[in-house]
Order: sequence, then structure tokens, then C-alpha cells
Amino acid sequence: MIKVEILPNKIILKGHAMYATSGKDIVCAAASSIVITTINAALKIDNKSLSYEQTDDELVINILKDDDITNKLINNMKDLLYELKENYPKNISIK
Repeated sequence: MIKVEILPNKIILKGHAMYATSGKDIVCAAASSIVITTINAALKIDNKSLSYEQTDDELVINILKDDDITNKLINNMKDLLYELKENYPKNISIK
């Protein structure tokens, strides 16, 4: 299961969806696309808006700026992850 922890200035994602075998897991692919697109967009607009650290099984996004564009991108990412959770509750949890 992908576990998402939303904190005031940090979002932590860890685990694997286990929906299907590696390379065919649509839940992992969707979550990865949502998060990577958000990170890339935020950094393209303002390379000091956030930072991230990735290990083998964890991604930590540090939100460094509290501005309109960064907030909209992060809120959109959260909304999309919640929507994914609604459709695949056995594969992603958010707290």
C-alpha cells in the first residue's frame, strides 16, 4: 500500500500500491505521475518553492514557499491523490 502523510510543510509518500506486478501497476503509475508532475511544475515555475528527497522506498516533499502558485499546485496534487484513494482504497492511504 502507498502511504501518504500530509504535514503542514511536508508530504511523505512511502510504500508500493501492490495493485499489480511491477511495471503493470496502474495505481503506482498514477501516484508517481501525479507527484512527479507536481514537483516538476513547481520547480519549473520557482526552483525554490520546494525540495524533495528520495530513497528506495520513500519520497519526502518539503514545501518551502507559501505562495499562490505553489499552494495551488500542492492542493491539486492532494486532491488528485485523494481521488486515487477513493478509487483504490486497498492500495493507497492518506493521513
